[in-house]
Amino acid sequence: MSLVSVADFEQKANGQLEPNALDYYRSGAGEQVTLNLNRQAYKRLRLRPRCLRDVSKLDASCEILGEHLNWPLGIAPTAMQKLAHPDGEIGSARAAGKAGSIFILSTLSTTSLEDVAAAAPDTCKWFQLYIYRDRCLTEELVRRAERANFKALVLTVDTPINGDRRADARNHLSLPSHLTLANFKAECTQGFVSKCGGSGLNEYVACNYDPSISWQDVKWLQQLTHLPIVLKGILSAEDALLARDIGCAGLIVSNHGGRQLDTTPASIEVLPEIVAAVGKDMVVMMDGGIMQGIDIFKALALGAQTVFIGRPTLWGLAANGQRGVEQLLTILKRDFEVTMTLTGCPTLADIRPAMVVHESAYWQHN
Repeated sequence: MSLVSVADFEQKANGQLEPNALDYYRSGAGEQVTLNLNRQAYKRLRLRPRCLRDVSKLDASCEILGEHLNWPLGIAPTAMQKLAHPDGEIGSARAAGKAGSIFILSTLSTTSLEDVAAAAPDTCKWFQLYIYRDRCLTEELVRRAERANFKALVLTVDTPINGDRRADARNHLSLPSHLTLANFKAECTQGFVSKCGGSGLNEYVACNYDPSISWQDVKWLQQLTHLPIVLKGILSAEDALLARDIGCAGLIVSNHGGRQLDTTPASIEVLPEIVAAVGKDMVVMMDGGIMQGIDIFKALALGAQTVFIGRPTLWGLAANGQRGVEQLLTILKRDFEVTMTLTGCPTLADIRPAMVVHESAYWQHN
């Protein structure tokens, strides 16, 4: 079967991934309401195209935190990518570089940050960080990211503990023996094998992540590093304002792919609230549910400066390693450019909020 859409890659990955890995990648928290909302919410938004505009030349480029990018899409941090394919994080990082995109490396990667940096030197790389109970371990991760020329730190703030991930508990999720959490010494990842018959990842998080983290820890991180700090997992204007006031460089509006607290809004639903609060003062980005170039366009119209994809990267890896991710990104970019053309937007600056409305604007009321 020819792969011509993100959905095609998802279908192929479903047939190729080992069942436990597939469940880990595709599942959400609780009854998966938020997981499903992330996609459904885009379908409730209608486009209002403009006509008779010169779209003979397109420019989809943008600048994010001082980095010039070919288009406003990057790869979000997803853990343990070698579960999908041996190319793993290196394949994803190289594919992002070829596409002119940002690559965010997960703390819980199956390739060390040094190896990713060496293998993809020309890719714009950010490092996703959790604050560990062991602050010395956290500080060492920051120092390593600085030495490896990562350009920003992405602090995940929605995970004081893991969400209710039922598929992982049923499957007793653990890493296969041939893989490791490569950013850590072996003794630091022994907790990834469950001692009580549940999810090894859940026990690892409970033992190592610090549930006491607060805004004071963001200040501590700022004092620790010269790198810009982006907070990932913001879902309210109140927290966005606190992030602005404390001096963070940017936000990623995110519900962790529906994997943390179920029944939170879709990222695209909460995006306008956060843009209204801080969009003039800091870089607002988002992830969650993006399946088409049309979805990228809708997010930008509602105020995101760039977007990120998580699961689709894993489907590209599962389909054909690095080449699969390259192909998937090419499809998304082409789809986005078609959407720009048909809405009358030769540049990103031409994408305006009025071009996207909720479907209810067209409902007939008796």
